Amino acid sequence: MKSNDHATIDVPESSAVAKGKAPLIGSPMEQKRGLNKGLGIADFLLRLGAIAAALAAAATMGTSDQTLPFFTQFFQFEASYDDIPTFMFFVIAMALIAGYLVLSLPFSIVTIVRPYAVAPRLLLFILDTVALTLTTAAGGAAAAIVYLAHNGNPNTNWLAICQQFGDFCQNVSGAVVASFVTVVVLMVLILLSGFALKRH
Repeated sequence: MKSNDHATIDVPESSAVAKGKAPLIGSPMEQKRGLNKGLGIADFLLRLGAIAAALAAAATMGTSDQTLPFFTQFFQFEASYDDIPTFMFFVIAMALIAGYLVLSLPFSIVTIVRPYAVAPRLLLFILDTVALTLTTAAGGAAAAIVYLAHNGNPNTNWLAICQQFGDFCQNVSGAVVASFVTVVVLMVLILLSGFALKRH
């Protein structure tokens, strides 16, 4: 005996199928957001390192002073950073760079909280380029004077003073090295900002 009745089985559809969408697991959008956030965190940490390097350069140069233990009736042998205008420019420039980097931290935090924000990254990209130019100029000028202090220049009768003022030369040399560390960090920051802007 045949029956015309057909048994039906209802299979409930998943919510994703019912909406006509496939479940998103590790979507490109989420991956992009995570990468941009990672770039923002790296930017923030690098700025902290640049602040430390710039402050170290300014403080070390600003406290460079040495007086020799012997003197005459009319002369006292002393070397100080404020005797050389280039070193004074170096201290001012590195202090300005450190101040700028501190003020840039809130914008760096914005890039972490809002990974897709373009305006803060573009602003940091422009200002970091200006800061890099100033830091390179200050470090390069100071490095030239430090070289003369170590080696002199017989053609112009500039004598090397580092044999007498060893502590002074050691301090100013360390300040110049710290400034070039700041230069390298700023270059990395600019590259990070450029890469992040390209991804938008």
